Amino acid sequence: MSISERKQKEKEALRLLILNGAKKLFVEKGIEQTTIRNIADEINYSVGTVYVYFKDKNAIFHDLHSIGFQELGKVFKDLFEIKDPMDRLRKMGSVYLKFAIENSEMYDLMFNLKAPMEYLEMQKNDLWSEGNTTFGYVKKTVEECMLEGHFKDNNSEALSFMIWSLVHGMCCLEIRQRTKGVKFSSPETIMSEGYNEFLNILEKL
Repeated sequence: MSISERKQKEKEALRLLILNGAKKLFVEKGIEQTTIRNIADEINYSVGTVYVYFKDKNAIFHDLHSIGFQELGKVFKDLFEIKDPMDRLRKMGSVYLKFAIENSEMYDLMFNLKAPMEYLEMQKNDLWSEGNTTFGYVKKTVEECMLEGHFKDNNSEALSFMIWSLVHGMCCLEIRQRTKGVKFSSPETIMSEGYNEFLNILEKL
């Protein structure tokens, strides 16, 4: 390994260390309580070192949110091993729900918090590539369903957006514990039951 290659590897390792430290603090303390100073303290480096790699906190959270989308995108991509697009679409929703509940802080960062979008605005970049790629997996699956005779006379993009929005809404209500405040007969299963009802409706389209 050359000197330049070794230095590049060391830089990448330190960058990943910063991101992991930020993620740990974000999960434990929340975004407002996570600062450049306590990220530096967490990884035992100086504040100046963190700023060498990231312009500000929003840049760190943008990269963390990108990692979350890479993880979700990989799960979606793997689902294309399922040849039947309707079966794949059903599975996409269930793994999306599972990902959101098991990674609730990361899910908030990916979809609900402003920091990643503010970073893109500061970079004068209005292309949300992470969201676009993930949505593309859903849209492609819906279009394959339509080719097999499902969802006749529907707009594939609008229908894909509706599906995403509905499942996202269920995730947010559950993560923010709004399902606990409504007197559902079975609040602990209302999300899965609601998703199954949604699948029943899709079957009729």
